[in-house]
Amino acid sequence: MRRFFRWLLRALVLAVVFIASALTAMRFAIHGRQTTIPKLVGLTQTQAERLLADHGLVLDVGDKYFSSDVPPGRVMSQAPASGVQVRRGWHVLVGESMGPQRVVIPDLIGNSERAAEINIRKRGLELGSMASATIPGAPVDQIVAQSPPPNAVNVLEPKISILMAAPEDRPSFVMPDLVGRSEDAAIDAIVNAGLRVGGIATQSSPLPEQNTAQAVPNGTRMVTKTTPAAGQRVWQGQGIALEVTR
Repeated sequence: MRRFFRWLLRALVLAVVFIASALTAMRFAIHGRQTTIPKLVGLTQTQAERLLADHGLVLDVGDKYFSSDVPPGRVMSQAPASGVQVRRGWHVLVGESMGPQRVVIPDLIGNSERAAEINIRKRGLELGSMASATIPGAPVDQIVAQSPPPNAVNVLEPKISILMAAPEDRPSFVMPDLVGRSEDAAIDAIVNAGLRVGGIATQSSPLPEQNTAQAVPNGTRMVTKTTPAAGQRVWQGQGIALEVTR
């Protein structure tokens, strides 16, 4: 009987040692896959990309902003912030500085959507959100409001959002979600819905994670943004601007 209890005690001790060793190895393995996000603000895109690669992280370039403090072409914001513990392979999104605002915000009131888009892009700006509303007495399909207003200063983003006048008798419905679809599929959906393609721009920002679950054939351009955005009210015949991957 004593031999049995001695054997049982030894077995229990060995089991405890085994579990403790496994937990320790697991802890080291988890910590080995973790890293600390470095400070990227003030670095160039190339410097930030190299520094993140040294930490096993990936750089994602987001929007650009005007800044009187950060020189143009350098990182002015990052998410997650520096010092945060993440696992290796994590993506860090950065915003790039365009330097102080030097471009004049144009007056788009009374312009058509197409004329406004050409004017905006000619100045190195971007078309932001676009909405339509029925406004009594306003010329149909012309811009009746914009943000920021003409000649605005201290603007944060190089984007101009516009409000178009829509006719009272034109059918309206909710803009569908086209983000994550191929360019061809999105165009088909726009045309079949009685809308039209207002313009197609390319950009290098990645698709949201929820839209990248399925494999995408090489060379296929995917929609990353629509203007107006999904859920906004649109009118029959309204132009829909697309941003697609390069």
